[in-house]
Amino acid sequence: MKIKGIIAATFSTLKEDGSLDLDKVPLLVEQLITDGVQGIFICGTNGEGPNLTEEERMQIAEAYVKAVDKRILVFVHVGHNAIAVSRRLAKHAGDIGADAISSVAGFYFKPASVNNLVDCMAAIAEAAPGLPFYYYHIPAITGISVDMIRFLELAEERIPSFAGIKYTAATLQEYQSCLNYKNGKYDILFGYDELLLPALSVGAKGAIGSTYTFAAPLYNAVIRAFEQGDLEKARGLQWQAVQMISCLAEFGPIPTQKAIVSLKGLDLGPCRLPLMALDADQKKHVKQFLESIHFFENLDRIQQKDELTGNEK
Repeated sequence: MKIKGIIAATFSTLKEDGSLDLDKVPLLVEQLITDGVQGIFICGTNGEGPNLTEEERMQIAEAYVKAVDKRILVFVHVGHNAIAVSRRLAKHAGDIGADAISSVAGFYFKPASVNNLVDCMAAIAEAAPGLPFYYYHIPAITGISVDMIRFLELAEERIPSFAGIKYTAATLQEYQSCLNYKNGKYDILFGYDELLLPALSVGAKGAIGSTYTFAAPLYNAVIRAFEQGDLEKARGLQWQAVQMISCLAEFGPIPTQKAIVSLKGLDLGPCRLPLMALDADQKKHVKQFLESIHFFENLDRIQQKDELTGNEK
């Protein structure tokens, strides 16, 4: 399986008391399909996977698979500090009809070497042999930073279902090396939204990102401009994304992004501790900043142009 286009790393959908709000899943899915994503990545970093119980993660996966109904791809993140739990989540994803699974490395007891890391991923992938498996490389969160080329060499030997890497790191030289490993044998999906255009320039075809959940038309426009050779336009569009992303750090990336989704009309609910939802003043601050850079205005214009011209999203 090779992905072309963008996969949205979706956010949790919670009620005010912190319990799951699965009724919002179909609403989010319909919006994402309208926005032109190729798939969704659930229960990962942005979906607060580590803050959810095993049973909750299974319920969420079932809700998304049902709502999507094979119209786009569903990637289920099954990473957990306990490999036994990851295996159960992986098997469940296969049983309910997900399209692929992915896992981070253990981030409490960390793999001691690339060999050890591959052993861990092999044990997880083995539980769902019929699903493509993607290693989720995110060293800034897990603290696991190993040679990804060596990882590819070992993974292809030990993981029959190995499909590629969700590469969430800024080391574009290694990313390019992974893309070109054995003439592009594996699907290497890029994970930093703010570096999408540079990633395209070194060969990226597919990407997974959080801001694709509410700004997919903008990123699809970046890809189209790049593919059409209009680099000036692509740079301008990517700059719009970079400016928007710059506001995420002040109050926390995940709570701020959930606030932005609500500003666009779909309230996904709060976050779970230790993450904290933005208060009214913080949300107003974010809204004013996004309005100052014409984010919503530009996004609407891109969306309307797509609808008028019939551009493939």
